[in-house]
Amino acid sequence: MNAVSVRSVTKTFATRGGAVTALANIDLEIAAGEFVSLIGPSGCGKSTLLRLIADLDEPSSGELAVFGKTARQARLDQDYGIAFQQAGLLPWRTVRANIELPLELHGMGRAARRARADELIDLVGLGDFADRHPDQLSGGMQQRVAIARSLAESPRLLLMDEPFGALDEMTRERMQAELVRLAGETGAAVVFVTHSIPEAVFLSDRVVVMSPRPGRIREIVEVRLGGAERRTDALREDAAFFDRVSAVREALHGAPVAGVRGVETR
Repeated sequence: MNAVSVRSVTKTFATRGGAVTALANIDLEIAAGEFVSLIGPSGCGKSTLLRLIADLDEPSSGELAVFGKTARQARLDQDYGIAFQQAGLLPWRTVRANIELPLELHGMGRAARRARADELIDLVGLGDFADRHPDQLSGGMQQRVAIARSLAESPRLLLMDEPFGALDEMTRERMQAELVRLAGETGAAVVFVTHSIPEAVFLSDRVVVMSPRPGRIREIVEVRLGGAERRTDALREDAAFFDRVSAVREALHGAPVAGVRGVETR
């Protein structure tokens, strides 16, 4: 069963200046365990599509399913976790208490909450910071807490809207490698919104390239650079990586992508 199925989805917003179509006739299937990035110019509807999947908004037409359920039912069943560009941590709660928050809201007992939070703290490498507060953490560490919180309920799907956009380049690259590792270890599918072509290629199995508004899928670029063990700093200097970056860039600009599909390295 696919993690996400989007069929003929259109989203139109009513504004004072008239109706604005953000997305038009989107068709997309994302497999369980697959990492897919959405990329395109500002205003192309990337975040809108993510919000529709997350049941934070509703399509104007078309159908959308998450693990075969409506988006609303998937939300109620806690099938996905969400992370945004801002970590959104509660400043008065410690790292552990922030990670425990969704579990607490859903009635999990104190001992079980703590055990799950400590498991995730170790997973994201923050074992020495469990009792610290957000203002005692770097930006990258705060994002690791936010990602751990999004994983708290063991979701089968992660929805991420530019979670590393506010980080410096070195921290961003470290977090990309960390996310690839976490996705591999948890088996979660990931839908990831970004403006960065190298980031999309480094992280993804496929990159969905969207057109300017109204957002349509212009092209889907297969990345096929191997599993998590290949997604290291060395990959960023690999000829196959540059090939995929060029493929996405040409797709964004509307130029034909010739002679680059199907490249796979092991």
